[in-house]
Amino acid sequence: MKKIEAIIKPFKLDEVREALSDIGVTGLTVSEVKGFGRQKGHTELYRGAEYVVDFLPKLKIEIVIADELLETALDAIIKAARTNKIGDGKIFVLPVEQVVRIRTGEIGESAV
Repeated sequence: MKKIEAIIKPFKLDEVREALSDIGVTGLTVSEVKGFGRQKGHTELYRGAEYVVDFLPKLKIEIVIADELLETALDAIIKAARTNKIGDGKIFVLPVEQVVRIRTGEIGESAV
């Protein structure tokens, strides 16, 4: 099993969720996060004063999937989240050793 952590622009959440649902992903976790990459933030104007916004709002989506769904899920996220502009985000893939469903005690892929 693999865990996918995708950092995306907030307005792309619905598109990514629908794309993952279409390939059979039944659950995901979403967190509001802030950060920056190559774009290093930007400047904004507020009441005539210019200030720097170092950390930009993003969303982090986390899903755990079977190994055979990995490439399909990555493609779905990339296609749904891409705007072709700087700051589209990143995807991280991590190995998952074990999953346990608390309610039933199921272990492994059946718990996902």
